[in-house]
Amino acid sequence: MRSPRQRSEPTEHGGYRRDPEGTHPPLDSPSYRSTVLRHPKQPLILLPHRMTELTGPVFGEDRIGPVDHDLTRQHAAEPQGQRIIVHGRLLDGNGKPVPHSLVEIWQANAGGRYRHTGDRWPSPLDPNFDGVGRTLTDARGNYEFITIKPGAYPWGNHDNAWRPAHIHFSLFGTAFPQRLVTQMYFPDDPLFAQDPIFNSVPDPAARQRMVSEFDLARTVDHWALAFRFDIVLRGSAATPFEDEEHEA
Repeated sequence: MRSPRQRSEPTEHGGYRRDPEGTHPPLDSPSYRSTVLRHPKQPLILLPHRMTELTGPVFGEDRIGPVDHDLTRQHAAEPQGQRIIVHGRLLDGNGKPVPHSLVEIWQANAGGRYRHTGDRWPSPLDPNFDGVGRTLTDARGNYEFITIKPGAYPWGNHDNAWRPAHIHFSLFGTAFPQRLVTQMYFPDDPLFAQDPIFNSVPDPAARQRMVSEFDLARTVDHWALAFRFDIVLRGSAATPFEDEEHEA
């Protein structure tokens, strides 16, 4: 997961103000064992964005398919599991909407299995569920996905380790180098306390900003539960992202 300098707040002196300490997880989080193997060991080098990166191609509206946002309609039949609506707004650090921005998601199926060659634990694949979707925010920064609530799955980090149900979010600004990645969790998950990825965010308040809110007003009777997940790119209310600027 990567984040750009543009997520830090500009100051009156022309520099950048970092998000509050503890908002983002350090890349070296010992309880999350694989970070010991893959986090950078040398000082990072900032490569400023030049015109090539900032004016290069972006993902246009013509590349979004009619059912890319609806993961339940991408096959001949519907997938198994509890249908949900995931919606929210993409906001900058001043609370202003980020319009026409690409939002992508990927997730496990209702049994907690990814459609990936590396995922082979004994939970069945769903032939009607790929687990990937994408959409663009509208003029007010709103986005919406229709999907299936993912299941928990084992991941071998520690004894009897299970990941809480979650959905991965990938966000783009006006260019591909501005990509940010985070995870959305569901309220009151009993696995929060033993999950080192969730708990790698040091600030408890920032950690809770990764937890969606059940939305009865958007829930559709006899059809789907709804969850709201607003994403803030920077500032005091920033959604936690994995960030090379916050390496331990």
